[in-house]
Amino acid sequence: MKRDITAIEDIQLLVDTFYDKAVKDPQLGYIFNDVAKVNWEHHLPIMYKFWASVLLGETGYTGNPMDAHFRLNEKVPLTHDAFNSWKNIFMQTVDEFFEGPIADEAKKKAVSIADLMFYKIHNYDQSAGVNIGKVRRD
Repeated sequence: MKRDITAIEDIQLLVDTFYDKAVKDPQLGYIFNDVAKVNWEHHLPIMYKFWASVLLGETGYTGNPMDAHFRLNEKVPLTHDAFNSWKNIFMQTVDEFFEGPIADEAKKKAVSIADLMFYKIHNYDQSAGVNIGKVRRD
């Protein structure tokens, strides 16, 4: 029987398994491996802290995931298909190991975070205040 996500060890299993799958995915692998050239020894502990803060209410995460993804999107367009692959792999990984209220919350949060990130990346120029200080040349 599967159990719920209740401890940092559960977060580590989820994150490690998710990224193991993501780097092999045709939509995502090259982004992690060739474009971002992720340093996994550095990145994984950050992701453990991020998800532990989101799902378990733990403190210790500091970072700006939006900024990191804006910069990545400048190198390679982060497409709708890439975000969908990310969401699907994440939800499959949760379902592979866990069930329960926190596991359900993990899937909801992952979809919400990915959808908001996609929206912000692709609608930044239309955001209120972005064009402040720019001179119109009509």
